[in-house]
Amino acid sequence: MPAPKKPGRRSLLVTSATLLSLSATAPAALAAPAPSTSPTATPPAQMSTLGGARLGQAGTQVNLAPGVPVLPKDLTARSWIVSDAESGEVLAAHNAHWRLPPASTLKMLFADTVLPRFSQGTRYKVTPDDLKGVGAGSSVVGVKEGGTYSVHDLWLGVFLRSGNDAVHVLSSMNGGVQQTVKDMQDHAEELQALDTYVVSPDGYDAPGQLSSAYDLSLFARSGLQKKDFRDYCSTVSAKFGAAEIRNTNRLLSGDSDVPVYRGIAGVKNGNTSHAGATFTGVAERGGKVLLVTVMNPEKDEHNEVYKETAKLLDWGFQAAGKVNPVGELVPPKSASQATRQQDAGVSPGQGAQPSSGAAGGAGAKPAASATARSGPTGMGTALAIAGGLLVLLGGGVFLVNRRWPLPDLMRRRARP
Repeated sequence: MPAPKKPGRRSLLVTSATLLSLSATAPAALAAPAPSTSPTATPPAQMSTLGGARLGQAGTQVNLAPGVPVLPKDLTARSWIVSDAESGEVLAAHNAHWRLPPASTLKMLFADTVLPRFSQGTRYKVTPDDLKGVGAGSSVVGVKEGGTYSVHDLWLGVFLRSGNDAVHVLSSMNGGVQQTVKDMQDHAEELQALDTYVVSPDGYDAPGQLSSAYDLSLFARSGLQKKDFRDYCSTVSAKFGAAEIRNTNRLLSGDSDVPVYRGIAGVKNGNTSHAGATFTGVAERGGKVLLVTVMNPEKDEHNEVYKETAKLLDWGFQAAGKVNPVGELVPPKSASQATRQQDAGVSPGQGAQPSSGAAGGAGAKPAASATARSGPTGMGTALAIAGGLLVLLGGGVFLVNRRWPLPDLMRRRARP
């Protein structure tokens, strides 16, 4: 079989080192309550205050002051959040913890959980059972029963075409759909994404399946620690079998009414009849890296979710360094534990138990994780540094070293 065509990709314009802030853990009292797993028509009076008390309040939260640009006035999304991907500061938010159907943006959690478990070169022959349960009307990349696919191609199908068929095949490789759902739920809890309840690994509408703009931003921020995740989510087009597939993220690939956003580098879009349009995007401009998540714009206009995301990104780049944050994106539990251990004088990794969700995903076998990171695909161990802290994503545990220098892990490539 000929080697796959090298996909075109737009690199994230910042080293992976700066994408995870190890800020202090929010107190347990701020953890999400246990609300119903059904979405409400209006924001609940009480939402999670994880990341800050104001993030649990309904409506728009922003600290306007002299010199801070006003927010766009024509935003219609039920929920959105603008955050600094490096520091974790939330610059502004609207119903950040409102639990809503996530659609295919939930695939960010799926990828962050399962990606490290299989090397890209692994090949798999699809059986009829692998494609059972793919929902009617699902977005698919065209996986065929009896076909043999590389893990690399399956992930291209997940990220570029949001292929539920590719998700189900990878789930079968991971022990089945139910096992994958459990792994995803465990990993969400490790990431402190407590608004999220997983029912299907692909984000297809299912009773009780919910997440929030806050949690989706946590998934994106965690996934972007991994080079392969960054590579896939920034790929514009690639070969899948005999076909050419193109990324459905319109800020990345463009459309008739949406230009490619300057500095965009991913992450994931979604759209179902129940969830509406959802999107999380990451972009860099002027040395700042921002994450924006938008859920379900009410304005019924083509590509509205991308238009509102672009407006929020524009605002965020203008406001960065001028606006006081209204909250923060919290780090994973394991990162917080490592920070506390170091503050207590414990050497990095000493006495720490591997977390089930830090790098390899919940329940990942160490051997599988090691293969994914050191096999012939050239995937090195991902490093992440923020605030002078080294975070080593390997073996399922975060290691912290305040004295580690900031390495240049990626060749920067500017987007005109």
